[in-house]
Amino acid sequence: MRIVLTGGGTGGHFYPLIAVAEALREKVKEEKLLEPELYFFGPAVLDERALFEQGITFVKTPAGKVRRYFSLRNFTDFFKTLAGILITLIRLYQLYPDVIFSKGGYGAAPTLFAARLLKIPVVAHESDSVAGKGTLYAAPFARSIAISFDETYETIPERYRSRVAMIGNPIRRDIEHPATAGAHEFLDLEKSVPVLLVLGGSLGAEALNDAVLAALPDLVQRYQIIHQTGERQYTVVSETAAVVLEKNERRYRYKVFPYLSTLALKMAAGAADLVITRAGAGAIAEISSWGVASIVVPIPEEVSRDQRSNAFAYARRGAATVIEQANLKPNILVAEVDRLFTNPKARNDMAEAAKKFSKPGAARKIADELVAIALEHTA
Repeated sequence: MRIVLTGGGTGGHFYPLIAVAEALREKVKEEKLLEPELYFFGPAVLDERALFEQGITFVKTPAGKVRRYFSLRNFTDFFKTLAGILITLIRLYQLYPDVIFSKGGYGAAPTLFAARLLKIPVVAHESDSVAGKGTLYAAPFARSIAISFDETYETIPERYRSRVAMIGNPIRRDIEHPATAGAHEFLDLEKSVPVLLVLGGSLGAEALNDAVLAALPDLVQRYQIIHQTGERQYTVVSETAAVVLEKNERRYRYKVFPYLSTLALKMAAGAADLVITRAGAGAIAEISSWGVASIVVPIPEEVSRDQRSNAFAYARRGAATVIEQANLKPNILVAEVDRLFTNPKARNDMAEAAKKFSKPGAARKIADELVAIALEHTA
């Protein structure tokens, strides 16, 4: 059984593939099937350790990003994608997998194009509330299309909707459920002070980080902050925070990390009373599985159309409040945090709505479909 996983660009595309790989390993073990050969086709690896732990072989397939704003790189990346399609076609033909699982993103484009030419079965997954280019491209030939938001269904052409299924977003097993026992001790937190968890995404979020830094003197008076900055922004954020809080006697309440490991994220989720986050579909799926209220700050629509629609779709469930980036001023952020903590019922209602939005077991449902197609293909 040979299965290719593809997608890329952000952690929201990459980590659900890892979750599906985990579920595949569990399924074949339970059903005493032969171990599958797993491959990741994409332009780059976001987390080499995650691939190693799941026994996934990386096959580099170049792909160019399509930006929604003017950039000369759109021109050069077009040729990068053309080269990627040729390379992917050769490598996919050499492997000829039984089935391909696509998580979308620009990194999946060459693999989907090659799969269509080679007539290899494809299962596609759309995390966002509006179907992306990869999902729409795959829709005519995909065996099935999994979605995470009800709103996504209406954005897929009607003639393909019979193959659409609402299953939710795959989440890595290790972080699907937060760890409450020992979380405060692990992160060196006070038990009597509320905890804010700030998640800027796998690559960081400059506007969000800047707003948190400007609000720090007020926030540390009443809250503890666990701040994942993203690798690219950690140095500037940590150095700025040291200056901003230099004379603040409660500066110890601010905990800054470039990236939270699986264990640290699990612990942070267990300790958090409120999450401040970007609106990537992966982040929303994880937060909803934790059952925690959140303030969502989407990337502006001119940069990414997905996050704004995700944020408001999630907020309509009552699970979050939205602050658009143009309105992300320190005083507004502090006021919204204070409002939610002075109104425990509103925050608890948001947490309950988040739990209702969550769709447990998505990774296993996808694994079941992939194995069924693979066995059919090898029969």
